[in-house]
Amino acid sequence: MFKRTMAMKGPVPFRQLALATLLSLSGLPVGVAPALAQAPASVLPAEIPLDVAAIYREFEPARDYASTTEDIIDQMVRNHYSHIAFDDTISAKVLDSYLEALDGGRMYFTQADIDGFEQFRTRLDNLLQDGDVEAGYAIYNLYHRRVIERLVYSITRVEVDQTDFDFTVDENLEIDRAGVPWPADHAALEDLWRRQVKSAVLSLQLTDKPIPEVRELLAKRFRSQLSQVLRTNTLDVYQRYMDAMTMTFDPHTQYYAPRAAENFNMSMRLSLEGIGAVLQTDDEYTKVVSVVTGGPADKQGELQPGDRIVGVAQGDASFVDVIGWRVDDVVELVRGEKGSVVRLNVLPEASKIDMHEIRITRDTVKLEDSSAKSEIVEVEQNGTTHKIGVIDLPAFYIDFEALQRRDPSYRSSVRDVEALIGELKTQGIEGLVVDLRDNGGGSLSEASDLVGLFVRRGPTVQVKDADGEVTLLGNQDSDVAYDGPLVVLVNRLSASASEIFAGAIQDYQRGLVVGSQTFGKGTVQELIPMGDGQMKITRSKFYRISGESTQHKGVMPSITMPDLYEASPDIGESALPTALPWDTIEPNFYRPYTDLRLIVPTLNSRHEARLKTDPDFAFIEAEIARARQQQQNNLLTLNQAKLQAERDEQEAWRLEQENKRRVAKGKPPLQSIDELEEASADASADAADTGDAALDASTATASEAADATEDAKEPDPYLVESGKILLDLISLQGSGGSRVAGTPAGGPGQTAQ
Repeated sequence: MFKRTMAMKGPVPFRQLALATLLSLSGLPVGVAPALAQAPASVLPAEIPLDVAAIYREFEPARDYASTTEDIIDQMVRNHYSHIAFDDTISAKVLDSYLEALDGGRMYFTQADIDGFEQFRTRLDNLLQDGDVEAGYAIYNLYHRRVIERLVYSITRVEVDQTDFDFTVDENLEIDRAGVPWPADHAALEDLWRRQVKSAVLSLQLTDKPIPEVRELLAKRFRSQLSQVLRTNTLDVYQRYMDAMTMTFDPHTQYYAPRAAENFNMSMRLSLEGIGAVLQTDDEYTKVVSVVTGGPADKQGELQPGDRIVGVAQGDASFVDVIGWRVDDVVELVRGEKGSVVRLNVLPEASKIDMHEIRITRDTVKLEDSSAKSEIVEVEQNGTTHKIGVIDLPAFYIDFEALQRRDPSYRSSVRDVEALIGELKTQGIEGLVVDLRDNGGGSLSEASDLVGLFVRRGPTVQVKDADGEVTLLGNQDSDVAYDGPLVVLVNRLSASASEIFAGAIQDYQRGLVVGSQTFGKGTVQELIPMGDGQMKITRSKFYRISGESTQHKGVMPSITMPDLYEASPDIGESALPTALPWDTIEPNFYRPYTDLRLIVPTLNSRHEARLKTDPDFAFIEAEIARARQQQQNNLLTLNQAKLQAERDEQEAWRLEQENKRRVAKGKPPLQSIDELEEASADASADAADTGDAALDASTATASEAADATEDAKEPDPYLVESGKILLDLISLQGSGGSRVAGTPAGGPGQTAQ
């Protein structure tokens, strides 16, 4: 009997607390019951005094953090896959992890500060076990002061000090400061930030902005950043310290305070209750970035992109002024139960005084952008057009709550994919591509069950717990949704559950895995309810039915495609310093469908021949080579003439490469870089630097549509090439090779590479 399990437990009730976690991630869903307590009052950015002593305040841990810390450590000791022992070695790792999390760029602490923290190197383990987090707060308080000092310096330099910048001298700034020595003293830190500000000014000046405008823009940007820093609260500090401690043992174990826990669960169930809007910080205001089509705000019709929310009221209660609030606190007020009413005081985009009230009844908002979608790609081969079906699966999701209450219409990735396959089959597809690029995983049970849509009755994945016990998951159903030619497309960001699915398809030789090496996350996390929040903790590791772990190494495709992620050494589980190691266990008995290894060399030969003449992949290869070349230089010049020359050369290179691609496709060449990119790179950088935290009611980020070019509607070259590989597979199989699908072949077939 095969056991069906879930990687995550279902949601539990949460007490609403203010929390600023995950603010670096855009696209978080919005829509649970609001916390009605008003957030701490904030000074508007333009009114912040440039006096560190006046605006700095120390943080102190809440009383209940001691017991929460003890609970977190207890959960880790009892439930973590690794046998955890808190000792001096762990203490040192926690200290280093915390310092790296706070100041990995070596931009705030001095070497003297770091030397002062050495007193904690062998003490943190004992303090944490006693529930004492004072050391973490002491370190953070100094970090907090240093950040304020640096931002006040930056504002003063562009807003008050009118001394000209000299861009004729030859000096540089490190692009990546990870691993460089800490600034020796305050003077060295001051010089580093002098160059940081100078670089920011030079970057904007090269866009032909006059110096007064550059100063005004940077002052506004730095003040906005300072305003966000001053909105930090004690729970923020506690979350960061706990993250540093838990991630010392592995990068996927984390404590979720209530708000972060609910955001996680909403992303898994693909629905929420709210108004359906994307919100972000815009100076002291919370601005509406977009309104979700079909959501409550869209149906009500008054709330528009660009509107600024200045007040929120629950039902007929009084308004709460939210000017200067953190965006996550505003979101908590806007969220609420289905059928409840929220009232918004709104300033239209073009007005500073014309405020009006909008009344919206909250409803369920579907997070469709994370759900499975399908399309048909037409592929030309030998003068004939073929229909290739594509299923794009961004995540392995399931609505835990609906499943637990036995709702027959609960959402899940398996249900959605099965329905889409049925639709594609009616359109006469000749092969199917399951696109798992950028799919970071999700529910393990969903990945296992998805294999069952393509493989008849058999094991799918092995799960090994801390005690060495192996649980086998599998499919007992002899029916499949699709038995035709199959390709699974992956890349470096295909992780976790994606790797289980791809690995099982590869082991069974049910289809071809193509693309690039996957992420390498082979661990299973479980959500464990706590009195205040929940723990996401690594409880086990999973293994392919061939016995190989996907940890560290991931899944290696049978046919590779060039990918820009290849140029980044920081992507993948192997790049994470505390990742658990790769290993193997005994293989399980399974029967492959065929022996695709016999024809993979021929498939690869045809594939590589196409890539040599394909304009899109030639362009991608050139970008990879260019990125690797540029990584060799870690210095950014602050000499205006030299920097301008470098930028001109980079733009000329990009234009040249794009025109090579266009000419090869029979298109006229472009005359300038402006024709290639309408969106300004500096505008994008400005938006990124404001500290905005877009909390998306549909999981789509506000910037995703900003990078479209005139070629956006062209077929995805990876999907087209996947289709051609499929057609080659069909051709070779039809000319006397082993069958593409059907029933498994005889014999145990323990490996499939």
